[in-house]
This record gives sequence, structure tokens and C-alpha cells, in this order.
Amino acid sequence: MRLLTVVLVALVVVLQQPLWFGSGGWLRVHALGVQLDARREDNARLKARNAALAAEVRDLKQGYDAIEERARSELGMVREDEMFFQVIEGSAVAR
Repeated sequence: MRLLTVVLVALVVVLQQPLWFGSGGWLRVHALGVQLDARREDNARLKARNAALAAEVRDLKQGYDAIEERARSELGMVREDEMFFQVIEGSAVAR
């Protein structure tokens, strides 16, 4: 009777091994689930970035305000009828 119990337990262990550690086992399924969650977070972040870029493209196509703002902030441009003053704080000239 004891030998039969040991044989049956060994058989169950051998049959359970592919379920837990095989290529389609529970551990692999869990690892793939973690990877899937990480990819979903990446996709959500990238969708938000794409939406922001699409809104910026729309603004640049529709009006001149966004273009003017970009020219002023990134390129330092001014209009023809404007005067540009540069204020330097804390220099020896101001003292």
C-alpha cells in the first residue's frame, strides 16, 4: 500500500511538472502577464505623447499664433515693429 502511494504521488508530480514549468505553464503565463501590463503602460504613455504631438501639429497648421510663439521662444525672433531689450541682472555694468 505504501509503495502504491509513493508511485501515485510521483506520477502526479511528473504530470504536474509541464503544467508548472513547461513552455505553456503557469509560471510562463504569469511572466507574460507582467510583460503585457508593462507594454500597456508604455502604450498609454505613448498614446498621450502622440495626442500632444497631434494637437501641436493641428495648432501649427491652423493658425499663426503657435508658429509665432515657437519663433519667439526657440529662435529668439521678434517682429519688425518691435524693439528687443535684453536685461542682464547682477552684472558689473548695472552697478
